[in-house]
Amino acid sequence: MHKTLCLLSLPVLLLTGCWEKPNDPDPHTGRSDVFETVPQRIPIEPGQIDEASGLADSRTLDGYIWSHNDDGNLIGLISKDGGQIRRYTMGDLMTRDWEDIAVGAGPREGVSYLYLADIGNNNSDAAFDISYIYRVPELTNLNGSFQNNDIERIMYRYPDGPRDAETLLFDPVSKDLFVVSKELGRADIYRLPYPQPTESVIVAELVGSIPSVIMATGGDISYDGLEILVRTYTSVYYWKRKAGETVAQTLTQAPHKTLPYQLEPQGEAVCFDKDAGGYYTISERGTAPSVTLNYYKRK
Repeated sequence: MHKTLCLLSLPVLLLTGCWEKPNDPDPHTGRSDVFETVPQRIPIEPGQIDEASGLADSRTLDGYIWSHNDDGNLIGLISKDGGQIRRYTMGDLMTRDWEDIAVGAGPREGVSYLYLADIGNNNSDAAFDISYIYRVPELTNLNGSFQNNDIERIMYRYPDGPRDAETLLFDPVSKDLFVVSKELGRADIYRLPYPQPTESVIVAELVGSIPSVIMATGGDISYDGLEILVRTYTSVYYWKRKAGETVAQTLTQAPHKTLPYQLEPQGEAVCFDKDAGGYYTISERGTAPSVTLNYYKRK
């Protein structure tokens, strides 16, 4: 009797999800690694940010997220409800192929910085053997502006020749910067150790490759350095960083899991929100009538 009841109940239990793994917090991060499979979609008005290549949640302007097109010198500030998009000029800065953005600490204590990665090089053209990452303090009010004398330029070369790259990671633990190459056969990881000089060209350190990931288009590290995202056009990969591990040691292991992701027209950007309650993605518009800012909330 009881055995028959259990067998008959099995399909019901499976269908209702009673046997799903509970969303217990990870003992190291204190957070679940389960996220909503259907994102909240925030419409973005066409013509504002049609070639979005990067995302970073502002640490100084609550309720806003930074993004940018992949050329020019304008940066967008999107309200998280999509109701407002502000555009700011980055002084006289003119980028070649601006591909990602990160937020983090820097040389001045207590100041939050934007890191703007002019690192794209679609054909790995040898003529562009120097790549640039621009560092500037975040605005602290919506009516502020970026001044030329506040923008610092970090210049670097790859140790193994020019590379195309679209992923910039800032490590809040070490303040190191990491660039991930965008290639058909591999995703190499390059480190720019802190403090990054701004008056000379440095040689980035090749610290390994990400297994099973190709054509990386964006990434982010959580505010506490314990979780890492790297995305491609079709997937979002997720790592938990163990105590004592460097970013390179974490990323040279297989991803912990692939996170929920609904395909976008040409998805290139991803970031955690500033308290790691979920993650955002956005796409270039391409031939689509419009795009959305997508938020996958942590369960």
